[in-house]
Amino acid sequence: MSSPAPERAPRKDAAENRAAILRAAAQLLNYDPDASLEAIAAAAGLSRRALYGHFATRDDLLRELVVIGAARITTALPASTGGDSRLQLAIIGARLWDEVEHVRVMARVAVRGPLAPVVADALEPLRRTLREVIEQGVRAGELRQDIDAPTLARLVEGAALTVLDEAARGPLSRERGRQLVVLGALGMCGLDWREADRILTALNASAPDAGTSIGSGTGDPGTSGAGA
Repeated sequence: MSSPAPERAPRKDAAENRAAILRAAAQLLNYDPDASLEAIAAAAGLSRRALYGHFATRDDLLRELVVIGAARITTALPASTGGDSRLQLAIIGARLWDEVEHVRVMARVAVRGPLAPVVADALEPLRRTLREVIEQGVRAGELRQDIDAPTLARLVEGAALTVLDEAARGPLSRERGRQLVVLGALGMCGLDWREADRILTALNASAPDAGTSIGSGTGDPGTSGAGA
């Protein structure tokens, strides 16, 4: 019996076309969540037939976008280091927002729509890290003691989704959205606004780079649009 032939790597043009479709879909769906496959194909500079050669249905395309986005988020998040759980929560919240804010409309559709179970599975590494940090904080007495850690992790996740909902409803700058995600997580975990502000200041001091820093929350919230 002959051995099966080795799988061929996709041709370069096929791989490039697939990447172009995914880029076009991410951009177009962020402005129009109901965009058709025909519109996405046109935005990618391809025919409808070429797109269908890669994705048989719109759900297939959305599913791949979700999985790619979740992998990017997971890669960007730090592993639990055993340090102060409050600062770790702030870092997780800030980096999470940095990864989704530029596709905030599409992200909201993904987590609230029919593909929510796919999103949940893809983001399980993030949820696991969040649970570990919260469990650590509860044990150390840094976070509230009146709610068990698994429930508290789900509530923190819900607070982040609330900011995503707010961003889809009206203008919310990248900086302000990041602040709200962090403040929501810390507030849900039992910190008052003064404590949360100190954590934000500490995060700025430890990561002064403009791409990851967080302001004190006292400045102008900004006016960039939901499709930024």
